[in-house]
Amino acid sequence: MSLNVFLELVEIKAKTASILPMLLGVCLSVYYYHSLNLLNSVLFFIAMLLFNMAVDMMDNYNDYNHAIDTVDYKKNTNIVGRENISPRLVLGLLLAFSIVAGLIGIYVVTRVGLPLLWMGIFCFAIGILYSSGPFPLSGLPVGEFASGFTMGFMITLISVFINVGQQFTWSWANIGVVFLVALPDELWISNLLLANNICDAGEDEDNRRHTVIHFIGQKNGLYAFAIKNVLAFLAIIFAAVLHFTPWTVLLTLLIIPFVVKQTRMLFAKQVKKETFPCAVKILLIGSLVQVVTFAIGLI
Repeated sequence: MSLNVFLELVEIKAKTASILPMLLGVCLSVYYYHSLNLLNSVLFFIAMLLFNMAVDMMDNYNDYNHAIDTVDYKKNTNIVGRENISPRLVLGLLLAFSIVAGLIGIYVVTRVGLPLLWMGIFCFAIGILYSSGPFPLSGLPVGEFASGFTMGFMITLISVFINVGQQFTWSWANIGVVFLVALPDELWISNLLLANNICDAGEDEDNRRHTVIHFIGQKNGLYAFAIKNVLAFLAIIFAAVLHFTPWTVLLTLLIIPFVVKQTRMLFAKQVKKETFPCAVKILLIGSLVQVVTFAIGLI
């Protein structure tokens, strides 16, 4: 397996969906909670990245094995069949990545406490159920919520907890702070799957995958995509007004014209190779600018 094929197998281009929420949590820890633990952050980064790659490999592996359309999708679309990758090799890699991520996570639990264990178990469970079992979450109407909540909110919350440690008070107020600051990432990550399901509506129907688009249709899915972009910017404004983030984060609003342009492109055409990248670009630029402007505020 070549490096390029491996990077496509683990969907490396989508890793911003986990890396940037983690960095956002670090920024929030420093600014709002005045705490930073570099070793814990590095260990969490490694474990999170390994498990995220394992989940994406599992997604491709399960889609290949469970595909009903064996002529076009299984042989020409899915990377496992298209690149003639051994399914056994994919299974071995995803298990190895998951085990190493789990061991690192357990070590960090010994450093910060049991709350991390329960959060880690929850994230592992969602990651496995996302593409496994008789009813994978990615093929159900709850897929967008599961991905956005887990990767947007939970990763940020874990990042805050491992940096703040025992000083973090488990109150609704603290959870609310993290939730509001992470909300843009939650919405943009959920929009990633939503855009994917909008573009794959026909293919999903052929493979009997009943995503949210099966129930609300492509048109309403597009409206939901646009509304969530609006809510993301409102969350950025409210977080700054409430002093959860520095005022510099408001500079993220400068990318609104870019987000509007990408959204219009998706509205105009729902073709996977042509317009699904619009959602990827919004997530990448939006979450990156949010983290960078946050970091500038720390300086």
